[in-house]
Amino acid sequence: MLLASLLLKLGGYGFIRFSISLFPAGSAYFSPLVLTMAVLGVVYGSLSTIRQVDMKRVVAYSSVAHMNLVVLGLFSNTTFGISGAVYLMVAHGVVSTALFFCVGVLYDRYHTRLLRYYGGLVTVMPLFCSIFFIFTLANMSFPGTSNFIGEFFVFLGIFSTNTVVFVLSATSIVFSAIYSV
Repeated sequence: MLLASLLLKLGGYGFIRFSISLFPAGSAYFSPLVLTMAVLGVVYGSLSTIRQVDMKRVVAYSSVAHMNLVVLGLFSNTTFGISGAVYLMVAHGVVSTALFFCVGVLYDRYHTRLLRYYGGLVTVMPLFCSIFFIFTLANMSFPGTSNFIGEFFVFLGIFSTNTVVFVLSATSIVFSAIYSV
């Protein structure tokens, strides 16, 4: 949970604190390269998440895809993109930590993290499944959740910078719905 809540956000903080603020000309120069790598990271991370059968890996790989969205927002060099990236880092820290906690609770109870063994879980643990479902909706950036606001502003910043990057990164919305379900 420490990795999801703090350590992944240190990279985003490093970009904000050092790369963008201390070297703005270098950040603008390398922005197309970073945007390309981040889009590839979003798509590849999302496709890798879809293939996972371990619940902890699903949450971890989705965190990688979300952090690539943060990088896209930071290097869009717009106010909307940077503020959305910061908001997404905070929101993702809360949601991802909660999902890791929920997976840990299931592992303590059933001693497995494989998805195929959790059929019919709602009949045994209805309140837990409701909470887990709410955090899963937040992880896929369902409207009304905290991740939605961050991703909306990130996509708004990317759209105003580069529409091709926006279209490619917007596929993460569909992939996020697939691996969350």
